[in-house]
Amino acid sequence: MIGLKGTLNVIDNSGAIVAECIRVMSGARFARAGDEIVCVVKRARPINPSIAGTQAAAQKVKKGDVKHALVVRTKKEMRRPDGRYIRFDDNACILLNAKKEPLGTRVLGVVAAELRQKNWMKAASLAPRIV
Repeated sequence: MIGLKGTLNVIDNSGAIVAECIRVMSGARFARAGDEIVCVVKRARPINPSIAGTQAAAQKVKKGDVKHALVVRTKKEMRRPDGRYIRFDDNACILLNAKKEPLGTRVLGVVAAELRQKNWMKAASLAPRIV
């Protein structure tokens, strides 16, 4: 359950480290795994001015940027249709571009299987493991 002012780890390679939720796009009060939110980047990897080229281009965001994000893990447990409950150790998201595609090219951790049910196939395919 991610609400207003909730903090999330960013688990893609877009350059952001921590993001803060400022709006839940579904219209609900809280976001769960597979929901879209609007967030502001609270911490980002520094861009080294002496290194030009690919590494500078890889850092797609900076502190203070407002981006859409997809919630991929939540601490609050979720009930699966078969009756099991699943919860994760942290709240995590991946940043999205204007076309609702992942901003980064890699996802650096496990994601919830609810992404497939909510038709976020591109995000699910980038993840190394789906739980």
